[in-house]
Amino acid sequence: MVVDERSRHALYRRLEEVLGPEAATTLIEHLPPAGWADVATRHDLATLEQRIDLRFERIEEGIKAATSGVTAAFEHELRAQTTTMMFGLVGVVLTMAALAFALARFT
Repeated sequence: MVVDERSRHALYRRLEEVLGPEAATTLIEHLPPAGWADVATRHDLATLEQRIDLRFERIEEGIKAATSGVTAAFEHELRAQTTTMMFGLVGVVLTMAALAFALARFT
């Protein structure tokens, strides 16, 4: 039997005759808006939770894989930049030392 608004209303009218309007309203409000086949059970929710957990695990693995590549590239570039800066600073220091010695020699 398909539960539709007409059958729900007929049930409400009959309950109203037997139980009274307040009790009939209370009872009808405790019924699901559709059939019982559309109501989720605890098992349904547990299965859904497992599926969502699996999806999140896959997403986390993908993020870790993507960020590990980015992290490796960042570390490589940082190392290269640090090496360049160190050689540049050593060159500047040696140039300044040579100029200082040259000026001291001529004065």
